[in-house]
Amino acid sequence: MDVGRRAAMAGLLAAGLVPGPDAWAAPGRAVGEAGGGAGPRPPASLLGQEIRRLPTSRPVVALTFNAAWDESGIDTVLAELRRRKLAATFFPTGLFAEAHPAAVRAMAAAHGLGNHSYSHPSFDDLGTAERAREVRRADAAIRTASGAEPLPFFRFPYSSTTAESVEDVNDLGYAAIEFTNDTNGYLGPAGGMTVDAAVRRAVGSLGPGCILQMHVGSSAGDGVVLDARALPRIIDAAQDEGYEIVDLREFLTASP
Repeated sequence: MDVGRRAAMAGLLAAGLVPGPDAWAAPGRAVGEAGGGAGPRPPASLLGQEIRRLPTSRPVVALTFNAAWDESGIDTVLAELRRRKLAATFFPTGLFAEAHPAAVRAMAAAHGLGNHSYSHPSFDDLGTAERAREVRRADAAIRTASGAEPLPFFRFPYSSTTAESVEDVNDLGYAAIEFTNDTNGYLGPAGGMTVDAAVRRAVGSLGPGCILQMHVGSSAGDGVVLDARALPRIIDAAQDEGYEIVDLREFLTASP
């Protein structure tokens, strides 16, 4: 953060417009640690930029799911991952966590939880203090719903990032984990998408360190979740091409 922005952040802290680090400290946590909790800090390789591919030359792919609407498709996705003994990372919003705590607990039982903001605004339209409130409020909601320690991974609403907003998120202790490609399954049949098209988009994105973005819940409220239907075929296709499905949590501690 440059001198001017550091001074601005200090002023916001002094005025009480942004909670200080100790306000978010979990019991026994050292003030200033990552992601509002006691987990590991993101490694330097994940900071200073938005991450659209993992920093590795290995043929691996990470499965990620955003959650901001309803619970449609969640049981299907979790059952498929459990059947295959694979891990994914879920990025719920804080509002989703408050509305569907049982779903968030089910995600956290076997998978990592990232942070997708509290109310899903465009961060381009927010200042530093407003971004901090969105991230921290989501963190609190996800912790309460899940009973688990969220990962220090943040995914921007609409994948809309700027150098300043990424820096703000990094300063809060989060890596900006975006994606190599979105299947666009969230558009649903009404948006012209099909299971076949979602699978094609996923397979066409494969490469070392690929991060696939999918969604649970139905944006149209019709219960149709194309990504849940496409998931078995996406996994099969990736594995057939020699890709290993990896857990994003591996990249908190392991070397690329």
